[in-house]
Amino acid sequence: MEHLSRDIATLLGLAAVFGYLNHQFLRLPRTIGLVLIAMAASLGALAIDALVPGWGVGPGLRAALIEIDFTAALMHGMLGFLLFAGALHVDLALLARRGWPIAAMATGGLLLSTSLIGGGIWLIFGLFDLGLPLIYCLLFGALISPTDPVAVLGILKTAKVPPSLEAKIAGESLFNDGVGVVVFVILLAMATEGGQGAAIDPAGIAMLFLREALGGAVLGLAAGAIAFWALRSIDEYNLEVIITLALVTVTYEVAHLLHTSGPIAVVVAGLLIGNHGTRLAMSETTRSHLTNFWTLIDEILNAVLFLLIGLEVALISIKPGLLWVALIAIPLVLGARFISVAIPIGVLGLWRDFTKGAIPVLTWGGLRGGISVALALSLPASVEKDAIVTVCYTVVVFSILVQGLTIGALVRRVVIGNDGKRNETPDHD
Repeated sequence: MEHLSRDIATLLGLAAVFGYLNHQFLRLPRTIGLVLIAMAASLGALAIDALVPGWGVGPGLRAALIEIDFTAALMHGMLGFLLFAGALHVDLALLARRGWPIAAMATGGLLLSTSLIGGGIWLIFGLFDLGLPLIYCLLFGALISPTDPVAVLGILKTAKVPPSLEAKIAGESLFNDGVGVVVFVILLAMATEGGQGAAIDPAGIAMLFLREALGGAVLGLAAGAIAFWALRSIDEYNLEVIITLALVTVTYEVAHLLHTSGPIAVVVAGLLIGNHGTRLAMSETTRSHLTNFWTLIDEILNAVLFLLIGLEVALISIKPGLLWVALIAIPLVLGARFISVAIPIGVLGLWRDFTKGAIPVLTWGGLRGGISVALALSLPASVEKDAIVTVCYTVVVFSILVQGLTIGALVRRVVIGNDGKRNETPDHD
């Protein structure tokens, strides 16, 4: 308990200090600024340790970070709240009108990306004589393919993306992380020697996928409906906020007990409450308090998460050959993202119109973030894990810092014309 209290105090203190420095001097989007300053602080600590080893700054920082279980903190702590907060603000009507593109990219597109990245990174590791088993390369493909909803939704606030594209980017990111986690779990079972992998056949994989994904959606719908009924029967904003908190925590825990997807469950519940709940089951006072509460939760947890991503650089040990693999992985991941977006949109484009520039914006706006890092760190300790964590972290940092800082410029270039008007077709997509 003492360690937990100290960790929370340290993280919130650093988030406040680094956030202040970013606001006063860098003026970058908050998430990007926190990652950049935290990375600089970590690298500075390592530099001090290299110059003055006796001070023990580097080992002390590593020991403190090791005590914080990043995977548990995100996947079993923050993620449910972050996904629910994000889903609350997504327009379900816009999302429903773009259901086919979102479903295609979040399922078929993600599986295609996993295969392309897995096969590509296997060839790259072999090229540098760092042979990584194919199953672990596919694991890397599964954990790096999902776009991170936390990073994506944070950047969309400042990128001024047209509503139709924003709905597709946000919707895909909210659902494909749940699908990605399911694929990751299946591949991890297959990779674990002596584990469940030997007993899994194609039919078993299909059933596991349906149980996780479809079961999570059904659970989220049921839990959201119960919460909706409770919210509609009272008018007491303090209690109604507590009900939504309980909805997230209980739904996520029940999903874990039933072996269904917790992320998908809370996203579905959040969409229901954020659309029908706020409109039909709440007074204006409750709606205002609920929105402000979840916005604050979102901002605090976002700050802590991206601070942790920046600090984690202190735990990465990069060997020369592995550094080249990590750098080549960046265009590989972007290329796979482009193909996994272009094919579904190209096929669906035979029947419907899409916003001009949709493919480049969806490609470059598909940011990776904490979920990828958390899944990489959740792998069993091994040489393969060390390699995957290093490559994953490199791709994630590039995604947040480079793609995150330039997505707004890309939108202005390919979607908004030189005359300042959006190059957006009517609302058919």
